[in-house]
Amino acid sequence: MTKSFLAMTDALHGYLLDHSLREPPALAALREETAALPRSRMQIAPEQGQLMALLVKLIGARACLEVGTFTGYSALAVALALPADGRLVTLDIDPDTTRVARRHWAGAGVDGKIELRLGPATESLEALLAEDGPGSFDAAFIDADKPNYDAYYEAALELVRPGGLIMIDNVLWSGRVADASNRDPDTEALRALNTKLRDDARIDLVMLPMADGLSLARKR
Repeated sequence: MTKSFLAMTDALHGYLLDHSLREPPALAALREETAALPRSRMQIAPEQGQLMALLVKLIGARACLEVGTFTGYSALAVALALPADGRLVTLDIDPDTTRVARRHWAGAGVDGKIELRLGPATESLEALLAEDGPGSFDAAFIDADKPNYDAYYEAALELVRPGGLIMIDNVLWSGRVADASNRDPDTEALRALNTKLRDDARIDLVMLPMADGLSLARKR
């Protein structure tokens, strides 16, 4: 039994994409446009979007939540996987990057499934809890400012139904979480949340070394 995962060389990553990625043209177009933007590294990898779409289908999700929209790639991947009457609520604070998102959602014909709420995510999450109530979502994806990850996780845990899924991005943080000498606030926040998730009896958990690290938490 191997003790670690294969090293993901450029050649092996290329093979993985060539033999598994089924990226729809609408997603490819959004990814290409985002690649030219200053903060393009914030976009998730296409294979991660494909995994998220598959998970949404596997659990039969009809209502999904996202904290952190950026240019809308993950939202588009999830919206394409939802049924025709599905709903995705996505939260962000940036009107410029989300303007790109809105254009591509409309181009893909899924803008009717997506509700974008601009403003501080903690406030939007409180409003959703008041409006929709606990357990009103099937899945949630967290990919926003790291110091607030714990607050987003706790809110998502309330909003997601038992048996639902919470997906948390950047949990390996380019390896910085394993570097004890790194004490910057983002790394510390991720490190604390990773430990909390490991010990949280409210969820079933797996951490995947995909892209920048993706944790999957099933609410018990």
